[in-house]
Amino acid sequence: MAKPGRGAPLLLPYACPVTPADLSRTVLHAVRRAVDENALRAPVPARVRVERTRPGGSGDYACAVALQLAGPAELPALEVARILRERVAAEPGIGRVEITGPGFLSFTLDVPSDSDLAVLDAVREQGIAYGHGGALRDEILQFHHAREVRAAVTAHAVRRLLVSQGARVRISCDEAGGPEWSRLGVTVDAYGTPPVPLPRIRPVPAGATAGELLERLGADAVRWGLLRPAGHDRAPLGDDLLVQGEANPLFRVRYAHARARALTRGAAALGFTSEPGESLEPVAHEGADLAASEGAAYATHAEPAPYESAYAAHKGAEPLAHAAATPSPPPEAPARPLLDLLADHPGVLLAAARHRAPDRVARQLEAVAHAFFDFHDSCPPLPSGDEKPSAAHRSRLALAEAAGTVLAGGLSLLGISAPAYL
Repeated sequence: MAKPGRGAPLLLPYACPVTPADLSRTVLHAVRRAVDENALRAPVPARVRVERTRPGGSGDYACAVALQLAGPAELPALEVARILRERVAAEPGIGRVEITGPGFLSFTLDVPSDSDLAVLDAVREQGIAYGHGGALRDEILQFHHAREVRAAVTAHAVRRLLVSQGARVRISCDEAGGPEWSRLGVTVDAYGTPPVPLPRIRPVPAGATAGELLERLGADAVRWGLLRPAGHDRAPLGDDLLVQGEANPLFRVRYAHARARALTRGAAALGFTSEPGESLEPVAHEGADLAASEGAAYATHAEPAPYESAYAAHKGAEPLAHAAATPSPPPEAPARPLLDLLADHPGVLLAAARHRAPDRVARQLEAVAHAFFDFHDSCPPLPSGDEKPSAAHRSRLALAEAAGTVLAGGLSLLGISAPAYL
């Protein structure tokens, strides 16, 4: 398969299984084919779980569906795996399917650079709705919760996640909430005791009222503090949620988004825009740190001094001294984790919706922000000094912008703002 050049059409996500969710549907289709062809006599599962291969494993993704079906099919798991392998291997975008261990299927995708471009193209097309889908479009759900701020905020976030995956959702509460709930963006469809028992949203209570939390922390920090921990864990709601530094995950996520937006503005001032491509690696004459490679451009075109001070605080060190001691990373090494996280994002949103777990989205955003800064520092998207923008800079900017878009979309699902300036 030829690699797309500049101006060539990019593969769309549904043309090639580039995410765990896409690959899961491909495997499920293979199971149905095997059952329809009477090669496999077993009930077709509602869904198939596909995960990235763990360190030391084979391929890009792995799946245990053969072990799951072996019992009902009354066949050894290895035989089930062989039946499925020949059907999955014929699908577009699958480079190789191996059987490992007692019957795991390991998948290697075809032409990974095309897959990366497809992900960036999907983020560009869908914007902050990237990762939304129709997997739950047949579900009509209703939840109930107590008149308690954490339960109300969690139910609201769960509703947003489920709606993003196509479900229709109704939320009811024991009693009407206070006026502060609207400041947190919380809406409730009905109040009072439901006529029939309903699934309840019941996280560990916050231990404070909405008014008390809002007065001390503000709406965004309150929502993050309530949603970031898993529902069965206590929600830490201290003043560290307001710290403007790397130790505060909320700040780090929002700052990564703001930094991505600043790169777009900086590129516009230098007369170029992003263009997805394959040249993401550092070039030989670039230093590894942003301050060394980007400083001259920002001295002329840039953000106000407090913004750069915030970046220095994020780094927590003297950047020029750090740059001199840091060797250039191997090609694409800094980009790979970020590209993988962006590809996984739709699957994370679907899993968070199915498990009623907005904390999964928060952890995904933290991982994206961390990978963004690693990439941003090692592969500067803006040229330095008199250097002219290259294809590599355009490609890096496209990846940085995609990360910013995913961060904005995830924060939106949690009901938290994503400011372009911090």
